[in-house]
Amino acid sequence: MSTVWAAPRTASELLSAGADARKRTPRRALAALSTAPRDPLGILEAQNRSRIPDLVPLRAERMSASPFAFYRGSAALMAADLADAPHSGILVASCGDAHVSNFGFYASAQRSLMFDLNDFDEAAWAPWEWDVKRLVASIVIGGQATGRPDSVIDEAALAATGAYVRGIRRASALSPTARYFTHFDVESTKGMLDKASRRAIRSAVTQAQKRTGDRAVRRLTEMDAEGRRRFLAEEPTTTPIDEQQRAQVHELVGQYRRTVNPDVALLFEHYTVSDVARRVVGVGSVGTRCFLVLFQDGDGNTLLMQPKQASQSVLVEYGRIAQPEALQGLIDAHGEGARVVAMQRILQALSDPFLGYLRSSVADFYARQFHDMKGSVDVEELEDGPFVTYAQACAATVARAHSQSVTATEVAGYIGGGRAVATAILDWARGYAEVSLADHVAFRAAH
Repeated sequence: MSTVWAAPRTASELLSAGADARKRTPRRALAALSTAPRDPLGILEAQNRSRIPDLVPLRAERMSASPFAFYRGSAALMAADLADAPHSGILVASCGDAHVSNFGFYASAQRSLMFDLNDFDEAAWAPWEWDVKRLVASIVIGGQATGRPDSVIDEAALAATGAYVRGIRRASALSPTARYFTHFDVESTKGMLDKASRRAIRSAVTQAQKRTGDRAVRRLTEMDAEGRRRFLAEEPTTTPIDEQQRAQVHELVGQYRRTVNPDVALLFEHYTVSDVARRVVGVGSVGTRCFLVLFQDGDGNTLLMQPKQASQSVLVEYGRIAQPEALQGLIDAHGEGARVVAMQRILQALSDPFLGYLRSSVADFYARQFHDMKGSVDVEELEDGPFVTYAQACAATVARAHSQSVTATEVAGYIGGGRAVATAILDWARGYAEVSLADHVAFRAAH
């Protein structure tokens, strides 16, 4: 911080800067697809080189299952394509993988059920519209995969962009502190939903409330003769690790404890490591290193944690976006796991208090609770009305996340009324859905 006073830019000045950015990139230019040479299969193959070799075929199997499954696992392809297309140049803290299946429920520290983004592996700074485009394209591809009419898909896509525009505009009128405290808990938002949407949310909430760490322990472990809980092998999802890996766990747990708040670090003094297993998760994440670590106290109480590998964000590696000095310094000093934790705390209204990070000789990791009332809406099972409502909810959540960045008011100035941006992004998403489908066909043929 400089000792010389310099007044921060006013909201009016930020709005004007955003409007001026249209001269550099007109809003209609956001509809343009990249025309640069592409190597989609080469990018996916390059990602496999840093993954566990025996899990690479499983990744291919999961991505081959459907066009939407392929899209979920191909954030790197989209980042590369976006890098070679026109963009606004207005950077915000971004999720990097904001498709419709990466939103959901989780329990806050106060045990309220929250709705928010729930995947931050790719989070970094990027043009604001990259998250919106990833979301809207997922609405188009997901809608097509479930056989919805084009009219419903277009309605959902336009409604999503409209919700983002309204969210950014409202946030720009608030103080930074008011933006920070904004959040979406399930109970307070039920009154805004129609009957069919409330029914869909109620079903998803019921499932989320069942997904607790204690329930996962009962399902995934058994007690041995000494009263110690051990993971049950269930190939390929849950696999025992070797003794060399076990020997590293205690050191890594110590690292993790140094990165969490003191109250959480003290909590872990009640526990000791009971068992560790490798865990396969997701679609695009298959093959990255992910583990379950079971902690147990003297009375048999348990705590289940999930360390997950953190690699360079695709927004940096393939999107080629230079990161702010502060974030890059954090990565250089503490690794990509520290990036994931920092970005999650920025983008989520209320984050898991157990979030922490660590580094091993093999990879960077971040750690979080496993199954702390985490759940999601099954988009494929939604009726058309709730599908549109859900698309809006996801977009409003992205707007809340982006509003934490100083440049959010510039975004509002760039967008203006919203119609030009909504039309451009829908046109882009329709075109990109065709690109992604062709990539999926080629991927299936190669595997």
